Amino acid sequence: MLQLTPIAAEKVKEIRDSEGLDGQGLRVRVIGGGCSGFSYDLFFEDETTDLDQVFESHGIPIYVDMMSSQYLEGTEIDYVEGLHGAGFKFQNPQAKATCGCGSSFSA
Repeated sequence: MLQLTPIAAEKVKEIRDSEGLDGQGLRVRVIGGGCSGFSYDLFFEDETTDLDQVFESHGIPIYVDMMSSQYLEGTEIDYVEGLHGAGFKFQNPQAKATCGCGSSFSA
C-alpha cells in the first residue's frame, strides 16, 4: 500500500533517533489544504486506532488512517536533497495534479 525508499527510511530512523522517539511509528496522512487541494502530513506517533492501517517498510512502522488510505494507495515516499533544499517527496499514483513544491496534490 505505502512504502518508503531505503533512503527515506534511513532519514526517518535518523530523525526518530535524534529526537529520542524510539519505538514510535510514522503517521502518514492527507489533510485538506495546500495549493492543489490536499497536503501530506508526516509525524511520529506511538498509538494507533482500530481504524488505522498499519504497514512496515524497511523496519519503520507506518500508520495510515482510513480517510487518508484512499488517497495514498501505491504511494512511495522518498527523501531528496537538492539545490532547493531537502525533504520527503511523495510519488503518488492517485494524484491527478501536484503543485510545484510537491507537498500538495489533487485527486
